[in-house]
Amino acid sequence: MAQIELARKGIVSPEMKKVARTEQLDADCLCQDIASGSAVIPSNVNHPVDRACGIGKGLKIKVNANIGTSSDVGTLAGELEKLRASIKYGADTVMDLSTGGDIRAVRRAILKQSNVPIGTVPVYQAMIEAGEKYGAIVKATADDIFKAIEEQCTEGVDFITVHCGVTQSAIQSLKNQRRVTDVVSRGGAFLLGWMLYHEKENPLYEHFDRLLDIAGRYDVTLSLGDGMRPGSLADASDRPQIQELVTLGELVERAWKAGVQVMVEGPGHLPLNHIGMNMQLQKSLCKGAPFYVLGPLVTDVGAGYDHITSAIGGAIAGAYGADFLCYVTPAEHLSLPDIEDVRSGVIASRIAAHAADIVRSQGKAAGWDRRMSVARKGLDWDSQVDLSIDPDKAREIRLKYSVKGRACSMCGEYCAMDLVEKYLGITTNKCY
Repeated sequence: MAQIELARKGIVSPEMKKVARTEQLDADCLCQDIASGSAVIPSNVNHPVDRACGIGKGLKIKVNANIGTSSDVGTLAGELEKLRASIKYGADTVMDLSTGGDIRAVRRAILKQSNVPIGTVPVYQAMIEAGEKYGAIVKATADDIFKAIEEQCTEGVDFITVHCGVTQSAIQSLKNQRRVTDVVSRGGAFLLGWMLYHEKENPLYEHFDRLLDIAGRYDVTLSLGDGMRPGSLADASDRPQIQELVTLGELVERAWKAGVQVMVEGPGHLPLNHIGMNMQLQKSLCKGAPFYVLGPLVTDVGAGYDHITSAIGGAIAGAYGADFLCYVTPAEHLSLPDIEDVRSGVIASRIAAHAADIVRSQGKAAGWDRRMSVARKGLDWDSQVDLSIDPDKAREIRLKYSVKGRACSMCGEYCAMDLVEKYLGITTNKCY
């Protein structure tokens, strides 16, 4: 039975208990939020994981890491190494977005070796295999798409991105809008091409009940994809984006009615002053369903540093209500990320999530920061390293230069806190 169905019966599942224990929450309150759809626990019945992950109302903001091969580069060994790095540096979930090589073998290995929930975009497999079978990806059939979805759900994928809001009316809106960057979603582009070629409605929208049936059987969380998300600031908050969001809000209610867990994906590229409005609009249109955002990236010119442009947007989005941040790495817009890119992307998004959690939790999350500040006041370097969001990096930088005294090599004998402690005669507080 799906988590949402258990919750509606007042049954606190083992996964709910695990999430509540990890987040120091009342399990019954969490159960109520799962029942209402304002929180989800991606947890395929065929993929038990050690680190159950709750996303949504009352929960800490979660971070997802994307890995996967491309048509140009990527190996199974390399992607498994990225999986391990993602988990090591604190990703709560991982998505396999493979489009090259043996897609099935990569996904199955990732599922087998992951102790966190795994997400995918099944339309990738469906379209790529159609290209190999029929000579063109647009020649895939609706059955091909649903076959890939069911296969991945059967294997244990915990959540799937499905671009159900890319409809014929959304395409017409796109044509009328005359965007700068058109469609930047790969899944959205695949489906748009299919719809134009076949002159038919999106099968994921037209046959949404079929999708709900599959997801319900395996308790797969639907992540309603933002195929019309803006890929540049110039396209932010335009008609195609908002029209798709209205459609997704309607589908959220259909999913809830069918007893299927669901969350909604969001932009994309947004200027700073659009972020709050977009978060509030989603929460209104989608009746409080968890919101999963890519970034958002707050400038288009951060190539090589888009983990930073994303973290800026992610922190603001989280403060305004986003529940789930999809990391962006320094390689975004440039290449497939390597291990160091994965590390940087996860850490940047975790910093953004924590910054927003401090606001959302009315300061409860700031206990971690206070402990760090006390350690800094005491010049307790071991504790500062241990309390860092990336202890390995902190230790590496700390040891970069040899240090003679108590302070760091930035200030040396002129450390402000050390001097003031002597001047004021204050004893360092070691209670942290």
